[in-house]
Amino acid sequence: MEALVEARDPRRWWILVVLCLSTVVLTIDSMALTVAVPSMTADLGASAQDTQWILDSYILVFAGLLLTSGGLGDRFGRRRVMLIGLVLFGAASLAATLCTSPGEVIAVRTAMGVGGALIMPSTLSILITVFDEQERGRAMAAWGSVSMLGLVGSPVLGGVLIDRFTWHSIFLINVPVVLLALVAGVALMPESRAPWQKPDPLGAVLSAVGMTALIWWIIEIPEHGALGGRSALTLAVAVVALAGFVVWENMTKAPMVPLVLFKHRNFSGGSLSLALVQIGNGGLLLVLTQYLQFVLGYSPVEAGLAFLPLAVAALIGNGAGVKLAERIGNRFVILAGMLVMVACFALLTTVGAGSGFTAAAISLGLLGLGAGLAMPAAVGALMSTIPEDRAGVGSALNDTIQQAGTALGIAILGSLLTSGYAAGMPADAPEAARRSIGGALAVAGQDTGLARAAREAFTDAMATTFTVSAIGVLAAAVLATLVMRDSKPDRAAETPRQEREPVA
Repeated sequence: MEALVEARDPRRWWILVVLCLSTVVLTIDSMALTVAVPSMTADLGASAQDTQWILDSYILVFAGLLLTSGGLGDRFGRRRVMLIGLVLFGAASLAATLCTSPGEVIAVRTAMGVGGALIMPSTLSILITVFDEQERGRAMAAWGSVSMLGLVGSPVLGGVLIDRFTWHSIFLINVPVVLLALVAGVALMPESRAPWQKPDPLGAVLSAVGMTALIWWIIEIPEHGALGGRSALTLAVAVVALAGFVVWENMTKAPMVPLVLFKHRNFSGGSLSLALVQIGNGGLLLVLTQYLQFVLGYSPVEAGLAFLPLAVAALIGNGAGVKLAERIGNRFVILAGMLVMVACFALLTTVGAGSGFTAAAISLGLLGLGAGLAMPAAVGALMSTIPEDRAGVGSALNDTIQQAGTALGIAILGSLLTSGYAAGMPADAPEAARRSIGGALAVAGQDTGLARAAREAFTDAMATTFTVSAIGVLAAAVLATLVMRDSKPDRAAETPRQEREPVA
């Protein structure tokens, strides 16, 4: 034990601060942008298609390059790859403040997606190489807490900036955070990499093409259907590329992604259950933001502040989850947290047009508590199965599965919400009113009947989407409980040493 303590990097908690900064800048950007979209599109004269590409260009590139960037980190150095990603992300954010057309914004969002893909796997892989098994749970909880604060606080910050300045300020706030992370990363963070192995360019191309096509197909489901229009071709490209990727990775002597990880019950169970949770959570904040603004009449800043119960409860859940995991193991903490999340979605199904904020606030508190318990425990359990020399691509594989789950959740819930809302509106309502609640309130004017019908149709559709969310998270809880296993204390302590020996 004394030798283990002595081997710990004395700067590890400062390194965690750098990792948190690097992660939170991605969260702030994505959430604050949703607040800025109306102002941005009006100023740029962007069409609906332009707006969609502004939002989607980032996620397409980000998800498509995660596996490749994880492999690059393992091969060329995780710190180096993360710092390059921060430079690219910061430079693109600065360039965004000078954009004057939709095309320019789409271009910088694409560059930011590349930077984000380089940052994200490196942060988690560095975390699991810097912290040993005994401290990793606490580090994960702190990392998750900061991400949650960024997720909840960024819409508030975005609303304040939009009220006082232009939409360009949304991108400008990234720059000082990136600069701070860069300076701290260079000064404090050690380099780590895997033993050199032969590059796998075919695997990189197949994974990038396959994941980009898959996410693109998911994004277009609400508009074109699963097999309508060009969706069938996009899906075919995704299936062929990803199937080819799996076959090639199992054939080549130097695979970019060690698919053998899925033989570990904790990795496969943790990854797939987290994907199901992300499907259930997909679009949650977007749906509730619309409820708060269009049904309850909150301003963007008020809507952001309304998510504070989520952040506070998540911090409590993170702290409690670490202590519980040490006593009863990760698996039952994951189960308990996910069941609390199911209760959140069940309560949200009862929210109606006249419910007010009370039920939503309680639900957000339950969601924060449940996620705070379950998510760090699930990530910690699956990451503990990854050998240190494959930390980058292993964490990227987990990130990729979750990104696919999030995109699929947004597509499914968004489609259910849109179709359910349209079906609930009166047949004689104007076309704009049948498309969205925002359109209905815009054309309603003094027509209180139309506005009331739109709010009721929206909350009825919202209840349906949250029923699906509850089912998805419940399935994740069952999967995690049945598949995952808690490591015995002696094996948990020995495994990291055994995995590090070949690297030394």
